[in-house]
Amino acid sequence: MVSSPKPWNREKEPFAELISAAAIATRVAELGAKITEDYKDKEDVVVIGVLKGSVIFLADLARHIALPIKLEFIGISSYGDATVSSGVVQITQDVSTPIEGKHVIVVEDIVDTGHTVGYLLENLKTRRPASIALASLLHKPERQERDVKIDYLGFTIPNKFVVGYGLDVAQQYRNLPYIGYVTGA
Repeated sequence: MVSSPKPWNREKEPFAELISAAAIATRVAELGAKITEDYKDKEDVVVIGVLKGSVIFLADLARHIALPIKLEFIGISSYGDATVSSGVVQITQDVSTPIEGKHVIVVEDIVDTGHTVGYLLENLKTRRPASIALASLLHKPERQERDVKIDYLGFTIPNKFVVGYGLDVAQQYRNLPYIGYVTGA
């Protein structure tokens, strides 16, 4: 018998829950069902997870896409260990196979200014995929400076620095089972 994970037990940490683990699970299942419906007649579907923040979202989402898909990863960063984007985008790891002629779904943890994911989408479009769509767990419209179309959106959130479910502060707290916001940020 497999036991469920214990609740986060470090109450001294400076976060408050914003989105519960249950709400995330429900919404991820809905997004997976929508992607399944939208891509049911497509072949060569490649889901690209943006490292590292999307890994938990991607793993859960992929299990709700009832189609044959290929998984790829790309590393891109504009934060480093800061809580505000530096504006300098770096590709830290590229996909390992060509995406030309394939239906690509980019899976991102959060879209805030739009600069990082906008850069990434432009870069991937130069590789001539058959189509490209964006799935993002979170969106902060108050911070958006660049228009980016999010085809599959989990939640719209206020302008707070968030952690958990893959999102981090200085590479920590990705393993929180919920989305929390850093209090005082």
